[in-house]
Amino acid sequence: METKRNETELEQLPQENSSDSQTDLESENSEARMPEDGVEGEELGTVSQTETEAEEKPRRSRRTRTPKSESDTEEKEVKTTTRRKRANTRTAVNVLSIDEHRTVETEADKARNDLLDLIESMKTQKILTGTIQGVEQPEDNPSRSLAVIYHGDFKVIIPAEEAVLPPEDNRGRSQEDVMHYTLTKRLGAEVDYIVKGIDPQSGVAVASRLEAMAAKRKEYYFGTDRDGNNILYEGVCAEARIVSVIRAGIFVDLFGLEIYIPLRELSYQRLLDASSQFQPGQRVLVKILSIDRSDRNHIKASASVKQAGENPYEKALRRFSVGNRYVGTVSMVDTTGVFVALDGGVDCLCSYPKRGRPPRGARVTVRILGLNMESNRIWGAITHIAAPR
Repeated sequence: METKRNETELEQLPQENSSDSQTDLESENSEARMPEDGVEGEELGTVSQTETEAEEKPRRSRRTRTPKSESDTEEKEVKTTTRRKRANTRTAVNVLSIDEHRTVETEADKARNDLLDLIESMKTQKILTGTIQGVEQPEDNPSRSLAVIYHGDFKVIIPAEEAVLPPEDNRGRSQEDVMHYTLTKRLGAEVDYIVKGIDPQSGVAVASRLEAMAAKRKEYYFGTDRDGNNILYEGVCAEARIVSVIRAGIFVDLFGLEIYIPLRELSYQRLLDASSQFQPGQRVLVKILSIDRSDRNHIKASASVKQAGENPYEKALRRFSVGNRYVGTVSMVDTTGVFVALDGGVDCLCSYPKRGRPPRGARVTVRILGLNMESNRIWGAITHIAAPR
């Protein structure tokens, strides 16, 4: 385009010069001839006007420093684009704040801070926290599984071998399938990670969860307070994060150590499925029952959810009395009998009624036959079953 423009400008230059020279010749001839009538006077006036325009054109070209464009439309577009760029730059830079220092972050500030967080984690081993938003399998290697966490607009990828510990027994399944299943069960879980590499251009970072867990175990299980006592010990209550839920129990992350808590330690009431009350990403209060620090690389611990709270059976003696009737909901039916959940978080074990066993979730009326605080047991008999609506 620039070559065509130059050629067009070069083609126009001789024409302008020739017209100027022709005008000069005509003016010289007109000056040599004296006007005899009005017609020649008009011709002279026309020539003088042409000469005047010819003299004004070079002056205008001297004042205009920018080269001529092909058309007026292109000049307008260039001016409009320049004005728009200046307006955008002015908006991005100049932000009026209420106080002396601006507290509201712009999108550019957030993106910069997110990048600085990732860089700081990579250089100083700072632990970051995020939620597993997805599990991906690359097209070039479908047997490999990757956990996906988003830190702002950055996509943080954690390979399965850096996200979960492989089980001791695969039960006849391949290692890749087991790792993929274990990682999928942790969707929605809140986990810690340390960044290992960043690609700012593509907005992707690679991290390790196992390295972050090891750093937390070292800090909390072997760290001490000012008096020299362990930070974590038997009998202390602590906050844990649920990372996985199965029917028979839950897995919690307790300061870098994954602990399995069975159904019997989740609630004082009878539960058939842990997923009815718990889910990944949820935080729960647990009581540490035991800690084994004999092997520094393989710490073992046990915890309980129900023992971290108050025993509801202690209030049962004041709330319920033997011989009276109360309304409850059937929570479980097994070979032992029918468990009815009463108000206050306690279960009453009842024998099978003569009318037939009620389904789970049915509203029934029970008569309390006995209370035992030592064994946390209440037993009774079902006297009425509400008709289903």
